[in-house]
Amino acid sequence: MAKRDARRELAELDSVFACLAHASRRHVLLVLHLHGGAMTAGEIASRFDCTWPTTSRHLKQLEEAGLVVVETRGRERVYEVNGGLLKRVVGNWLERFAR
Repeated sequence: MAKRDARRELAELDSVFACLAHASRRHVLLVLHLHGGAMTAGEIASRFDCTWPTTSRHLKQLEEAGLVVVETRGRERVYEVNGGLLKRVVGNWLERFAR
């Protein structure tokens, strides 16, 4: 059994929750999820009223937190929800309150 790294777990928790603190980033995750889990950057941007640099910044923060994974396909970047990380980090945190 692997030894737990509490500092890494706490840093990951802080990163995910800090990212989820912004309504636009939560909205991006919902849009991705409701549209099959993956969309191009342009498809995501077309769903929001903010400027492209703002959308790009939100996508970058989601990527840095590990909440989305990005694949380059030709000239497009395709963003996909990392549901496993989201469920693990948020789910583990919520489980603490169910006991």
